[in-house]
Amino acid sequence: MNVAKIAGDVLGRATGEALSVKSLVDSGMLRADPPWVLARVAGALARYGAIGAALSIAAARFGSRVGVRDELGDLTYTELDRRSNAIANQWRDLGLRPGDGVALLVRNHRGFVDAFYAAAKCGARIVLLNTDFAGPQVREVAEREGVDLLVHDEEYRSMVDGVPARLGHFLAWTDQPSPDSLDALIVRGDSSAPPRLRQHAKVVILTSGTTGTPKGAQREEPLSLLPFGGLFGKVPFRSGDVTECCAPMFHALGFAMAMLGVALGSTLVLRRRFDPEAVAESLEQNRVATIILVPVMLRRLLEQLALEHPPRDLSALRIVFIGGSQLGADLCVSATQALGPVLYNLYGSTEVAYATIGTPAELALEPGSVGSPCLGTVVRILDEAGREVADGVSGRIFVRNVMPFSGYTGGGTKEVVDGMMSTGDMGHFDRHGLLHIDGRDDDMIVSGGENLFPGEVEELIASHPDVVEVSAVGVDDEAFGKRLHAFVVRRGASLTEDGVKDYVRDNLARFKVPREVTFLDELPRNPTGKVLKRQLMEMT
Repeated sequence: MNVAKIAGDVLGRATGEALSVKSLVDSGMLRADPPWVLARVAGALARYGAIGAALSIAAARFGSRVGVRDELGDLTYTELDRRSNAIANQWRDLGLRPGDGVALLVRNHRGFVDAFYAAAKCGARIVLLNTDFAGPQVREVAEREGVDLLVHDEEYRSMVDGVPARLGHFLAWTDQPSPDSLDALIVRGDSSAPPRLRQHAKVVILTSGTTGTPKGAQREEPLSLLPFGGLFGKVPFRSGDVTECCAPMFHALGFAMAMLGVALGSTLVLRRRFDPEAVAESLEQNRVATIILVPVMLRRLLEQLALEHPPRDLSALRIVFIGGSQLGADLCVSATQALGPVLYNLYGSTEVAYATIGTPAELALEPGSVGSPCLGTVVRILDEAGREVADGVSGRIFVRNVMPFSGYTGGGTKEVVDGMMSTGDMGHFDRHGLLHIDGRDDDMIVSGGENLFPGEVEELIASHPDVVEVSAVGVDDEAFGKRLHAFVVRRGASLTEDGVKDYVRDNLARFKVPREVTFLDELPRNPTGKVLKRQLMEMT
């Protein structure tokens, strides 16, 4: 037993926890609440655990604040807490018990908050379904995850008709009154706090499934303040801010940021569908301090803002929080020029949560990076033998932190080396200690005997002034084994296939020049902005 190492780990953990407490105090999440408020907070934690208690805690601390602002209007934290209580009590009467599966197929609106916290107050295992799923995918995931109760928006009614759920289906959003709607449950239900749980809620977030069937990643309650300290040590979140959450809340990014907003007592501005014009107006009218976006949303918002004269008053905007897919140096620079030094670029995955966050200062140094590791997180670049590589050398990215991943619900987990979990990505650290993502570890192709990552070529092509966005895939080639096929969305029609190839040839090694270039009106993406490369492969 290495006593010195254990002692060092304990000291490092204690230091990290202390720094996390300071960050929470600075953000306003921790403050000197009156004794009766602290008693309500402690009571909620004892009843429901950290996940289920979050909304009740917000109601105790920030009850009269607007918690959600959506297309139907405003709801305070007190109102939200009572609504979820009423739904939870109705579901308990139906027979919903701790550990039962509750699936949500719900867009960003009050119904998501109502249903999620109602299920959490029942101790359910909450499965967040992708709103872009087709009917067969919903049924497949529901069968695999074991769904006892399904909540969905009315637009998905026909899609989910064949999905079995022993306790029924309930509508989160409906344009007409319905006895099976959440609103009907709220009217009928008892809004007092449900009884204490013996088993706390768990959350299952699905992987993006861009290259295959989405997996269910189950997360436990964190037993540490480091997840908050890691975020707040990098990003100046503040209690009571107005937060516009554009990223879908079924996805890890949107879900985590929405739950963080509740913990901070923020006003969450939600909209069922992303509309850049409506978001631009909201940023000004609601004095939004934080906006949560995926890169493709950021690009569309910048295009909208460039059209508006006079320009919007965005003086309240302090944080543009980006994640979900690769930001890219070109978009990073454009956004910084338009919005100022307010970009924070998150890198992580459904399995490891977050790993690094690029701050405005770090992105000014290297706009193509994803920043440095957060407090409490270790990031290492390893070769195929599991040895750490030097700065500037590409290898497999491994992460260790205190955000517990319980493995996939269908069995299995990610590869783990020395307590660190693989993200499935390749990357390298630069001389500033900033992480760069080179591509997926299964994206690498061997073309004519040379190892090639599409990400490097994508990043270069994206910097061309006539290119809006690009994605590249490796396809079979009889002569070279594999070849690179680039799919490009261009501005206008002046850029040609030869023009793209010449641009790569002038800036990178010759073996990295795409052998084919296809121009598209837009790249196929999922709701979180990730390019669906399997669809691109079908076009080759």
